[in-house]
Amino acid sequence: MQDEAPILEMRSITKTFPGVKALDDVSMTVRRGEIHAICGENGAGKSTLMKVLSGVYPHGTYEGDIYYKGEEVQFKDIRSSENAGIVIIHQELALIPELSVAENIFLGNEQRGPFGIDWETTREKAKELLARVDLNVDPMTQIKNLGVGQQQLVEIARALSKDVELLILDEPTAALNEHDSMLLLELLRGLRSKGLTCIIISHKLNEIMAISDTITVIRDGLSIATMDVTQGDVDEDRIIRAMVGRSLESRFPPHTPNIGDVFFEVKDWTVEHPQLPGRLVAKGSSFFVRRGEIIGFAGIMGAGRTELARSLFGRSYGRYLGGTIAMHGKEIKVPTVAAAIEHGISYVTEDRKALGLNLLDDIQTTVVSADLKKVKPGWALDDTLIHQAGERARKAFRIKANSVSVGVAKLSGGNQQKALLGKWLFPEPELLIVDEPTRGIDVGAKYEIYGLINELARAGKGVVVISSELPELIGLCDRIYTIFEGAITGVIDRADADQEKLMRLMTGVGADADAA
Repeated sequence: MQDEAPILEMRSITKTFPGVKALDDVSMTVRRGEIHAICGENGAGKSTLMKVLSGVYPHGTYEGDIYYKGEEVQFKDIRSSENAGIVIIHQELALIPELSVAENIFLGNEQRGPFGIDWETTREKAKELLARVDLNVDPMTQIKNLGVGQQQLVEIARALSKDVELLILDEPTAALNEHDSMLLLELLRGLRSKGLTCIIISHKLNEIMAISDTITVIRDGLSIATMDVTQGDVDEDRIIRAMVGRSLESRFPPHTPNIGDVFFEVKDWTVEHPQLPGRLVAKGSSFFVRRGEIIGFAGIMGAGRTELARSLFGRSYGRYLGGTIAMHGKEIKVPTVAAAIEHGISYVTEDRKALGLNLLDDIQTTVVSADLKKVKPGWALDDTLIHQAGERARKAFRIKANSVSVGVAKLSGGNQQKALLGKWLFPEPELLIVDEPTRGIDVGAKYEIYGLINELARAGKGVVVISSELPELIGLCDRIYTIFEGAITGVIDRADADQEKLMRLMTGVGADADAA
């Protein structure tokens, strides 16, 4: 049982940006030794509140008071909050790709010896921390050679390397598959049992219910409700009603498939890892997509789902060794991203920050960037057409911004994801590949994106969905392919799909001869 004395009190916090009141008189109390969840739709103010707490938005840039361990605190920057024992892990990872795992873990907190950095101690301590987050990689591996989920675990290991008393995690499992998410939740439970206090921001309500002691719901910058999970009267529907102001009868919009003929087919696709000669990330993969069909790809982290998708999209990952792609029964060549777009293929990356968006661009420029020919009627780009395209996307995707001239870097993670979807739908593709389309997105916005995917299918397009959330694949897709160690191991129709069947194929236990 956690100590009832609060470790943190945030009183009447108000934060205003030009033209937008992000937080309006928000108050929250966190008890020592508890896991306190913060829920709300994208743009509700959750991350802003935590940035106020951690000194990203320093004292003087907001109204209200913060009391930590019974004393008023006025943090001027992140370092001052970390010195007090508060560590935040942001939704967008802040690792340096060219440095090793160990260097990133101890960046700014180097393990020094008599003659500079003690590399042996650095490696050994990094190994211990990586073991605590169940990440089995060499500490000297460069960050750029790790997947997004593995990088998230490095971030958590870095936080644990500090003398932390209050750990803030912003969407900590967003980049993780189901197995790794469960391991992380067990880790958090273990930290709680040792007296660590955690604040967790998450859109995964099943995880919130499983791990949190208290839940605070924020909507449109206001603190709507605080719920004591330990009392047993909190369920997902109650949280959703508080988050969105309405009840969601179903997590997935109704969808009646109207599936046509095969129009996209991949045969014997084989790709080698870009840094490890001889290691195949796609092993003779074959699959097809029919008109009006939504297919899914399921696999544990590192199975090769993203690698397959990126290699198909203009060979933007790995070294192509063989295989064919056909559209409408005719083989096509897509050696570049431009060629893939020309043939009607779009790909929405899982890593919107590093691979999907130019964070220096505004919304309207982002939306048109995948097909500039549509806004270039003559020798120059047409600013009016660019603005109109941006406005259409802003309204269609309900991107929360005052205008399409707002930089995408200033948008919340969920609104950045919507802008990225707008970018890759602007070329009007026949086949849309979406990699983790709802990562870091709240339940209301998820419903909207599911509806968009259904609309594309109704219009006769093909959609490929890669997701770490098996319920999402089962609820959305007409067929689901499974991948294990770079090979497609099976395919299951929606009517026959359940998590146990998928997990067996995802872990190499079974194989389906009819996978293609």
